[in-house]
Amino acid sequence: MNASRRPIGPILLFATIASMATAGEGTPADRAIQAERERFFEQRVRPLLVESCYSCHSAVKQKGGLRLDSIEAILGGGDSGPALVPGKPGESLLVEAVHYDGPEMPPSGKLAPEKINDLTRWVAMGAPWPSADRTRPHAAGISPEGDRTDPQPLPWSFRPLRRPEVPDVDALPSPDGSDWSTNPIDRFIRQSLAAKQLEPAPRADRLTLIRRLTFDLIGLPPTPEEVDAFLADNRPDAYERLVDRLLASPRYGQRWARHWLDLVRYAESDGYRQDAYRPDAWRYRDYVVQSFNADKPYDRFLAEQLAGDEIDPDDPQLRVAAGYLRLWPYEYNQRNVIGQWEDIVNDVTDVTGEVFLGLSIGCARCHDHKFDPILQEDYFRLRAFFSPMLPRDDLPLARASQCETYRQKRSAWEQAAAKILREMEDIARPYRDRGTASALAKFQDDIRAVLTKNEADRTPYERQIGALAFRQVAYEHDQVPRILKGRDKARWAELQAKLKAFEAIRPEEPASVMTVRDVGPIAPPTTIPGKPRKGTIEPGFPKALDPSPPAIATPPAAPDSTGRRLALAQWLGRPDHPLTTRVIVNRIWQYHFGRGLSGTPSDFGRLGEPPSHPELLDWLATEFIARGQRWKPIHRLIVSSEAYRQAAVRPFDEVVHAARIDPENRLLWKRTVVRLDAEEIRDAMLAASGELDPGIGGPSVSATSPRRTIETRIARNAPDPMLIAFDAPDGSVPIPRRVPTTTSTQALMLLNGPWTLARAKSFADRVERMAPASDGQRPRILAAYRLAIGRPPDASEIEEAAGFLDRARRVSHPPIRNADHAALVDFGHVLLNSNEFLYVD
Repeated sequence: MNASRRPIGPILLFATIASMATAGEGTPADRAIQAERERFFEQRVRPLLVESCYSCHSAVKQKGGLRLDSIEAILGGGDSGPALVPGKPGESLLVEAVHYDGPEMPPSGKLAPEKINDLTRWVAMGAPWPSADRTRPHAAGISPEGDRTDPQPLPWSFRPLRRPEVPDVDALPSPDGSDWSTNPIDRFIRQSLAAKQLEPAPRADRLTLIRRLTFDLIGLPPTPEEVDAFLADNRPDAYERLVDRLLASPRYGQRWARHWLDLVRYAESDGYRQDAYRPDAWRYRDYVVQSFNADKPYDRFLAEQLAGDEIDPDDPQLRVAAGYLRLWPYEYNQRNVIGQWEDIVNDVTDVTGEVFLGLSIGCARCHDHKFDPILQEDYFRLRAFFSPMLPRDDLPLARASQCETYRQKRSAWEQAAAKILREMEDIARPYRDRGTASALAKFQDDIRAVLTKNEADRTPYERQIGALAFRQVAYEHDQVPRILKGRDKARWAELQAKLKAFEAIRPEEPASVMTVRDVGPIAPPTTIPGKPRKGTIEPGFPKALDPSPPAIATPPAAPDSTGRRLALAQWLGRPDHPLTTRVIVNRIWQYHFGRGLSGTPSDFGRLGEPPSHPELLDWLATEFIARGQRWKPIHRLIVSSEAYRQAAVRPFDEVVHAARIDPENRLLWKRTVVRLDAEEIRDAMLAASGELDPGIGGPSVSATSPRRTIETRIARNAPDPMLIAFDAPDGSVPIPRRVPTTTSTQALMLLNGPWTLARAKSFADRVERMAPASDGQRPRILAAYRLAIGRPPDASEIEEAAGFLDRARRVSHPPIRNADHAALVDFGHVLLNSNEFLYVD
């Protein structure tokens, strides 16, 4: 048996381990969790403390003897004792005070519920506070004018991107005679290993490679036929042909789109309490899938999402692409519209900084960044690119010429049915007026003033606030047909029936799309809260990266637009940008190896992890640019390397030796075993059972459907239980790297969950079709192994499986139709729970 293969027995190994496993201290997973907690503090809690607490509890003033500007001071407390108990919000005076349960802080007014929740959650986390935190008057290493203020060098990621020389490793032998000198990637890896007196692992066998590569590139297991064809292909370029076939598969786009959707916090519901469904959100998902399949250059992919409407306002697909700017959570009945709009623009700014720049720029919203050279003014310069946004749900998925044709046909239909439509309007108007009055009464005076103001007299900012607030009025209007009563209701039904007589000439309305446009050619002013002396902040870039003003086209390419977002996209897509290409290439590497060259893919600042192979990262970034910023050439380069093709299992003494030198395997002295993502587990079960629906694209379907998981609905507040158990994101926040957990819930889901049980039954049906009972047990065991884990069983596994089937047959119970089938269902259930099914080596 192959040394790298994990046997199926003991049965349900994953389930057994899952119920007992705990993460060790100091593991990469621990550090990733801690980093996320510190990020939560910097983005959600520190701004709260600065805005609401520092005026009375900081270096200048210590009311009640209490300071809240360092964790030591908070734990030390004031006259009433420690302000908090880490991990115990119910015993923390600070939490009690913000709830107004006794002392009331801040005294000027109770915090908003979401801010109280943030503070409570922070305390429950253990009150994480960055250990390197220190007081600085400005962002680390830079003055408000953009000048350096201390000798500390800029973070490694801010330095100019240059192409390093590829190392010469020809004199270094390889353990199995594989060639580590042809692929430049291998030369960098080999050099780093040699510097630590480490040897790479030998190349994995072909069976392991086809399973690894197929899951990696398309997110599905190889079929038995595909495995047979690859194993029988004796051509020297058989592996390269396999790579090309998988990259050409439309399934590739589905797999790699899922990585991107994690980053941009894609979901198909609003979030918050109502969590309303977004019926058109799937179009953005399909756009991402299609972009990956088309191998769209990254700079173009980036630009279309940030500014598709400014590139070509008549292209409906670019309207879909700009749906990236509509992925924020939204509370439809939020009466504080001004506060909600602030949160939306902040969210878009923060996510853009994380996704494209790999920086936690949100930490600079309320103060200069504590660690990175990002000023508070830098944050608002970036925010100014998005300040003119206007969310639109009324733009059609059609070009202007198609819309004109529709309008003409619609006009003809309205004229033909004019009498009926007028009467329906007369019935609806009083209900609509009452709905308008009801909605307006719920707003504060300033919002009512905007909504009652003539739209032509509104400022650009008032137009934005008015549009967001009017969504609540429109909601009331949409309820009219449902709330009609008495004679109005009866007459409405009669008129609808009459209207059907004109259905033949009624044109089909073009589909709509969630997108944005600018509010107009003049942007609302961007200002820094509490700093009126700064005046209006114009769009610009972090000064440590580029102090020059953005090149905004005058006039902009799109009418009724500022051109700001297109200028930002063009700056981010520059081939000499030090961050953009480093960040995306590091992400690609991470998705292939389970960990990026830098282990903090969305934090390329000083608190982030420096790359293990900095020269390799820069070489890959420059190679990415040289190859037109296309994804597939980089995939091909990475998966063709010997570093990628290493075996995951090595002799014990070699592992002990290497682990002492490089315990986290950052130097890649072997392949790291990885668990399938949640979506891969679900899809692999469908593939093994023969139920997988090959359809691609279109409106999302229920999680009970046999379509691929990427095609199923994602509701922020009601995620699929199996997916969330296996660490799938819910779309609330960007997820740069999934941190796998091992929990008893996962084991129970696989053992007792209805989804797994249903797949086991379908799996048994498929095995029975492939190997009838008359053929005996052996063909069924062979078929089951090949369908589930892609390989034939060895002699000991056949014997073990036969014994299991005999025992299971004797204890089977109704309602399964017969004992043989019941035993086969149990056997399939075992295989779908096995480590070899759930992990890829």
